[in-house]
Amino acid sequence: MDPARRAVAAVSGAHAVPPGLLAGVRVLESSLLEPAALGMLLAELGADVVKVEPPGGDYVREMAWPIVDGVSLLHWHVNRGKRSVELDLRSPEAVEAYLELVEHSDVLIEAMRPGALDRRGLTREVLRERNPRLVICRVSGWGASGPYRDLPAHGIGFDAWAGLAPPRTDPDGFVRIPEHTTVGIRVTPVWGAFAISAALLRAERSGVGAEIDLAQADVAAATNWYAVEGMRAYLRPAPEVTGNPADGGERRAPGTGGMAESVRYQYYRTADGHVLLMASEAEFWRNFCTAVDRLDLFERFPGRTYADHARGNHELQRALQDIFATRTTAAWVRLGATADCPIAAVNDPLSLADDEHFRARFDWLPAARMGADMMTNPVKVLGEEAPVVRPAPRVGEHTDEVLGQWAAGGGRAGL
Repeated sequence: MDPARRAVAAVSGAHAVPPGLLAGVRVLESSLLEPAALGMLLAELGADVVKVEPPGGDYVREMAWPIVDGVSLLHWHVNRGKRSVELDLRSPEAVEAYLELVEHSDVLIEAMRPGALDRRGLTREVLRERNPRLVICRVSGWGASGPYRDLPAHGIGFDAWAGLAPPRTDPDGFVRIPEHTTVGIRVTPVWGAFAISAALLRAERSGVGAEIDLAQADVAAATNWYAVEGMRAYLRPAPEVTGNPADGGERRAPGTGGMAESVRYQYYRTADGHVLLMASEAEFWRNFCTAVDRLDLFERFPGRTYADHARGNHELQRALQDIFATRTTAAWVRLGATADCPIAAVNDPLSLADDEHFRARFDWLPAARMGADMMTNPVKVLGEEAPVVRPAPRVGEHTDEVLGQWAAGGGRAGL
């Protein structure tokens, strides 16, 4: 046993059922690449998640970067908390073994291109016959219907399609992918965990399972709802749909797309970094001006009561620029808290880990136990310890254990 697994065994016991909100729930997962994060979220809430892998395993172990001790950080992260069973579903015997696991499962996750399990004879009819209460969640790029159903894609493709990653052009005239947080592939597991939990509750009450079709492209579009619905609203006649009254009703782009010229809701350089001032309400704006002994700015530019960003007021912007340069980022955040004015630190992925609020809210799952240093789950259940999380498994590491244990246990764990 390698050091990471010795450590987790010492903490939790080789066969211990972890505590947690989903303790006792059994999840069977067939997944490739980052959509496997759905099973990870369920595992971190206490579910027993078994990932069924083909011979050689999920190639996520070799994808992207960084590579930590020869294994991709993607695998260390999205497959943590799980056990691995290696089955070649081209074999009838392996298909039957899979169905035996289905009989003792509460949830089945298929996080691949649509029809992957169908092609192995594991259709909804076959799965339902074995387990009528089963909650099936199928996660794919484009969903189980529509003209893009069979179109291959990777995570950024869904954001590009949903208008979340507009192209940028570099100084040489080449079009580039912009720096952005990948939304479709990262937010889909949260929607999936929510839907699965709701379906489990219904199955417990009614004995009826569910089949959930969840597309990463759909989630990217839904997450971008404000811009999508805002632009659609602007298709109506101008007298019916206007912009912000504080701007004279100008139809600027919805959401962050229309924030470039904002002044009281804007980034500012500090003595050692940047902050975001969000004093768009008159109350917050007055509080800020009072705290920095500049009530003259409030008296001269009081603004409207709500949603006034002082857009395009470069005189005020220059004054604020000089004010913010006089203190550190941490000092401005403290002022925001004491003066009751929303001010946020502007971090990058490296500086975030040193932020005092981050340190107060997150712990690190250590590389010595998990294979790579990783952030803890953001879900906190007050008065309860978080379940101990397993490191991501080697291919087939738990095949004999799971096939013997689940079948021998007799019946599903239930809720």
